[in-house]
Amino acid sequence: MGSGVSAVPDVTADDLRRLAERLDGVFTRMAGDDLLITGGAGFLGYYLVQAPLAWSRANPSRPAIRVTVHDNFLRGVPAWLTDLDDASLRVVERDVLAPLPADEPTFDWIVHAASVASPTYYRRFPIETMDANVDGLRLLLDHAASRAHGDDPLRGLLFFSTSEIYGDPDPANIPTPETYRGHVSCTGPRACYDESKRYGETLCVNFARHRGVPVTIARPFNNYGPGLRIDDRRVLPDFMRDVLAGRDITLLSDGSASRTFCYVADAVDGYFRILVDGRPGEPYNIGTDASEISMRELAERVVELARAELGYQGRVGTATSDDVDYLTDNPNRRQPVIDKAREELGYAPEVRLEEGLRRALRWYLAQQEA
Repeated sequence: MGSGVSAVPDVTADDLRRLAERLDGVFTRMAGDDLLITGGAGFLGYYLVQAPLAWSRANPSRPAIRVTVHDNFLRGVPAWLTDLDDASLRVVERDVLAPLPADEPTFDWIVHAASVASPTYYRRFPIETMDANVDGLRLLLDHAASRAHGDDPLRGLLFFSTSEIYGDPDPANIPTPETYRGHVSCTGPRACYDESKRYGETLCVNFARHRGVPVTIARPFNNYGPGLRIDDRRVLPDFMRDVLAGRDITLLSDGSASRTFCYVADAVDGYFRILVDGRPGEPYNIGTDASEISMRELAERVVELARAELGYQGRVGTATSDDVDYLTDNPNRRQPVIDKAREELGYAPEVRLEEGLRRALRWYLAQQEA
């Protein structure tokens, strides 16, 4: 397959520059502080870790934000993390089920992103997924509660929930606001993820109300882009993997399910806003309020993009997954109402799907050529 791209742009550097500019006010309030990111080696960690470091480098006259990553590296240590050379970064191999060590810094901010989020992998590791979302979260909440009325209280704790807590909403609740209570199976193959996130939210709400913990909740809606491993087995990495292999894109469904997709740099902008400015105990949808797109139409758009960018000659086909539970409890539609984050936090996604897909394709191409 020939390449129509003469030079692959550094998508990551451009995204980080934009994030440093967009989040200047937020990061200024975190300057000189210690930030812990659990699960920082995962997809969202790619920009959650690098964005504050990039801001600190761009603002050398201000105190740096010191970032600590805790991860058990269940799926290995990503090269991007080991390649980072920054005096403000610490990487610690540690399971979130272990209490915070006494020799760690007194963290000012904590982002709890330690959880398996790919349906293929959380069904492979269901108990580990539940443990991270419930027991690991509880340890962090207890830690925060122990400091709530002391001389050095935690300034903010962000729990990563999911749009999956809504299950498969009825059409009257599409787009879906934070007030929708959900339509979720508690025993199906996806329940380990969905229900543990729901219980995690209940923990957060009650620790905020009764223990004074400044914990907030993010509900991501179908983030994609740099950092999402090509072998993650979510829909867009699967499409990109087919494209880069020069084979047809294969849908493992009839392609009628629809989603909205939020470019990861836009989403990470929202997550830091929730951490710093969100109201304790409150959930915030983070995604885009653009129109839904079916999986078949999404695949066709990737084909068109790859033809223009790479001279790709493939097309879209269908097949049946070998995984008998592949489509069980899979939501038919997913679209958020983001008014709450927009009005309370100033959240405003900027990257349209066409541009996001182009940036994602170029990032995957760069990973392949590295």
